Amino acid sequence: MITTIELRWFCQGMIPAVVEHWFDNDCPGEWLGQPEEREDLYLHITPKCDYLNLKLRQGRLEVKWRKAELGIRRFGNAWEGHIEQWGKWMCEDPEQQSFLPHTIIEQEPWISVYKKRRQRLYQLPSTSQSCSVELTQLKVAENLWWSLAFEVAEIPPDLIDSLQNTIHAASQTYQGSELKAQNSYAYPHWLALTV
Repeated sequence: MITTIELRWFCQGMIPAVVEHWFDNDCPGEWLGQPEEREDLYLHITPKCDYLNLKLRQGRLEVKWRKAELGIRRFGNAWEGHIEQWGKWMCEDPEQQSFLPHTIIEQEPWISVYKKRRQRLYQLPSTSQSCSVELTQLKVAENLWWSLAFEVAEIPPDLIDSLQNTIHAASQTYQGSELKAQNSYAYPHWLALTV
């Protein structure tokens, strides 16, 4: 099992050019690989279940559940969001016999989400921990959304301030429109808004 600390926002539409420019040129951190395009299948259980996430990703079943809500935090003048702790369990299927996306892709309650994701990685100050930041264009049922997210493998409580300081530093270079707490949530909540 993997435990993560996450901060995420969702906005409707295409990624604004100013946000793309920021991510490509001014966002701190090193590029993490090439942009990735993929289709994930999410099991949409119920609109009221925003603490559990089941998805099929590249032949692997992933189950995520929210372990704790760590509160709303403000980062500079442009960002305010919910920090959450999530647990993730992954089940690999090397022979791809158990998880067959083509058999469920058009069936409710499975939802297909197309993603084009770019990532950066940077070190938390004075630690060996690194934080990823991702900018993702999303498409679900012909509707476009985009997401900005920060994620780090679980860190000791005394390093939460270091994570917050890192996110705050990234926010200082951001030139896009304000990202508010009301748009800060995880995938299960977002999926309920799209169906």
